[in-house]
Parts: sequence; structure tokens; C-alpha cells
Amino acid sequence: MGTLYLVRHGQASFGAEDYDQLSARGREQAVRLGEHWRARGMQFDAVIAGTLRRHTQTLAGIAEGLQITPGVLQMPGLNEYDSHALISAIHPQPLGPADTPERYRAHFRILCDALAQWMAGVISPQGMPTWNEFSGGVRAALDHVRHHHAGQNVLLVSSGGPISTAVGEVLGTAPEVTIALNMRIRNSAVTEFSISPKRLMLQTFNTLPHLNELEHVEWVTHA
Repeated sequence: MGTLYLVRHGQASFGAEDYDQLSARGREQAVRLGEHWRARGMQFDAVIAGTLRRHTQTLAGIAEGLQITPGVLQMPGLNEYDSHALISAIHPQPLGPADTPERYRAHFRILCDALAQWMAGVISPQGMPTWNEFSGGVRAALDHVRHHHAGQNVLLVSSGGPISTAVGEVLGTAPEVTIALNMRIRNSAVTEFSISPKRLMLQTFNTLPHLNELEHVEWVTHA
């Protein structure tokens, strides 16, 4: 039986004009994960990723740490939802920068509310797919892995939304649970599914084995 390793991208540029760019810390997280796997002799039979810049940069960091040059299957269905479009759909007035703990919490409260309404089909954020289309893209990626890579080790680099959706698909969770899982996934965290032709099964969720040492405690980030 193989294993699918789903990795959330490293820390991106939350609060910046262009979020889709790894921070210096995000790149360190990705390289460190690759180094951790290389030290344990990890090898991947296939590599899959979304098409966002932070996905590509995270994969490059992991590959640097592993000292490999992998071939990559890019799947747009693994791209993240547009959080700005979601928030604007229920809160048209600008929120302002999330530069205090209160504003940070308010940002994510509104985002969670918008996610719930989007998943229920109540809102249609501008420029975004429907929830069924979004989750269908994630399901297609999981089906591809199940059909083509049973018995193999597969690396998949994506974002918190698609990864929590994948966990929700495998476990059959309610929307509110999927949203809660989404909010918990840390940067560069690893979630593992066992792969068989018939099904995927959750083995681990949101782990940071590469950041367990005391020297890396400050490398743990969420946004």
C-alpha cells in the first residue's frame, strides 16, 4: 500500500499586496522538510502540485532539501479558493489590514462565515467556481492518485483549502468540520493518506515532523 503526502505550502505573504509569494520563513520551512525526508531516505514515485506560485516555490524548496529534480504534474484543481472574493461577497466594505490580534481574528471569522455560505450555495463570489466545482477539482486529484499510484509514494503540494477538502472527502465530514480543519492546517504541514485502488484512508493530519526540534520552534506558522 502506498502513501500520499499532502503538504501545505510554506508561509506566504499574509497582509502583503501579493499573498502568492513565499516569505523567507516559508522557503526555510520547505527546504527543511526536504532535508528531513532526505535524511530518512524518502523517495517519491510521483509529484503533483497546484499551479500557484507558492505551490511551485514550496515544491522547489522541498526538492532542494531532498536534492532531487522531480517531474511534476500540475493540477489547477488543487489551487486555493480566493479568500478576498469570499470576504467581499459578504463584507463589501474594506476590512483594513489584519495588523492587530483583534483584526486578525475578525478577518478569519468573516472568512469562515463566507466559506460556510459558499459551501451551502448561498453566495457566488466573483470570479470563483462553485463549491461543487472546487471540491470536484480536489476529488479529481484524489481519484488520479488512487487509480494511477496505488502502492506508490506520492507528494502533493497544495493549500489549506484543498487539503482540508481532501480530508473531508475521505472522512465524509460536515462543512463546518471541513472549515475548522482548514483553519488549523499549518504552513508546510504534512497530512498522509494510505493509497489503495479502492479508497484513500487518513493516516496523519497536520503534522510538522521536520520542525520538532527546539531550534525550529519559532518556525511554526499558520497564515
